Amino acid sequence: MSETKAKAAAKGRIVKIFDTTLRDGEQSPGMSMNLREKIEMARQLERMGVDIIEAGFAISSPGDFESVRTISGAVKDCVVASLARASAEDIDRAWEAVKDAKNPRIHLFLATSQLHMKYKLKLTPDEVYEQAVEMTRHAKRYTSDVEFSAEDSTRSDMDFLARVCEGVIAAGATTVNLPDTVGYTTPEENYKFFMDIREKAPSLDKITISTHCHNDLGLGVANTLAAIRAGVNQVECTVNGIGERAGNAAMEEIVMALHVRKDEYGATTNIDTTEITRSSNLLSSITGVKVQPNKAIVGENAFAHEAGIHQHGVLQKAETYEIMTPESVGLKTNNLVLGKHSGKHAFGERVKSLGYELTKDELADAFGKFKILADKKKSVYDKDIEAIVAKEAVQVPKTFTLGKFVATNGSDVKATAEVTLVRDGKSIKKTGDGSGPIDAAFKAIDLIIGYDIPLDDFQLDAVTEGEDAQGDATVIIVGDAGARYSGRGLSTDIVEASIRAYINAVNKMYYAERDQ
Repeated sequence: MSETKAKAAAKGRIVKIFDTTLRDGEQSPGMSMNLREKIEMARQLERMGVDIIEAGFAISSPGDFESVRTISGAVKDCVVASLARASAEDIDRAWEAVKDAKNPRIHLFLATSQLHMKYKLKLTPDEVYEQAVEMTRHAKRYTSDVEFSAEDSTRSDMDFLARVCEGVIAAGATTVNLPDTVGYTTPEENYKFFMDIREKAPSLDKITISTHCHNDLGLGVANTLAAIRAGVNQVECTVNGIGERAGNAAMEEIVMALHVRKDEYGATTNIDTTEITRSSNLLSSITGVKVQPNKAIVGENAFAHEAGIHQHGVLQKAETYEIMTPESVGLKTNNLVLGKHSGKHAFGERVKSLGYELTKDELADAFGKFKILADKKKSVYDKDIEAIVAKEAVQVPKTFTLGKFVATNGSDVKATAEVTLVRDGKSIKKTGDGSGPIDAAFKAIDLIIGYDIPLDDFQLDAVTEGEDAQGDATVIIVGDAGARYSGRGLSTDIVEASIRAYINAVNKMYYAERDQ
């Protein structure tokens, strides 16, 4: 370790985590969330120890404004930020959304590359400089915590970028973010970029310097770590690396790289790493988009060992093939903890020990589902309970509930399904046919609703091992104007799990498009 790194490690340099899952991440196709889901995700980010939550882009829509405003009131231990373009109207709207937060931030941005200034903004460099400074001053009238982002920084002229940095800092910016907006740079370039800009704009060392790396070339995390090595003390990232195009730098990978390689980076974060897996699973449950099995840190194979020589080594000494423990990121073994004779109090305590906070009604609903499951399964594992509780935590108002269903299928029999849904106390029954019992059930639900709903994706997994494992079904449907809605269903019967997932997605669609 160099002398500089040793000093940094001794000081325990803290890198702030600016999580933009609810803004940049949610902008990516298929990742939209309703208000309840955003609040639940924000609370999990807070529980994990994120320093700043970018809750949305307040002026982009009434829904985004409401989500930023509501999250601002719900979160107490994090800074809550709203994005805004460098315009008075955007900044005013952003402040309206975050003003009730305990720790509000306005995050304004303006492009500084010649490419963006000429073709997108159609402004001269001098005009961009004046607008950046003037709008930073405007934001500063509202709050002491102002972040300025120079969009497309890594493709900007360094002398002009340094001039903008000095100008917005003088105008009151307390954080300056220099993003790799299109994921173009490399780790070596990004390191040099930040070292050079700190030399050209010395005022940067008096405030928080931030990096925001996209993953178009698969280098988002590597570029972020290079920026940290160059002195950056805030990183902007998302859970599971979601985001526009190829996504953002993955928060869990950055955090664990700093955690495992303290010797190399001499920096750490305020993140409770044991909440990483839960955060990843919650986001996947909300969006219906699961991470690939070989995804670093949170993929289901991240701690799996199939090769015999690896298995032998891990059994003898875990460190032979594991550079971090599964427990360090919140993975737990599937120990039997509860059964059909367990009471509500024991169930509630177990839910708490798994890190979930449910309302009285949510706990009652989850306990009811647990008792039904305990009657069907020989063994109930932590993952079974987590699957039930995670689903309960992000429910929307139920326009439709499942009454009953009957499905038939066979090699010489056409698949049919008779499904009964309940709406406003009234039972509606229809029969559909299809290529299999699940398809037939979906067709029956479409008949009840009154139109064919496009099905974008369908996945079916087992929560735990064994022939009596719960089926975990995920569907994504397409609503009006191309909006996508995910639904999740759990049951030891895979047809029932699929039906419940479809109904859950339909309820989300009604909640978003008709009930608001």
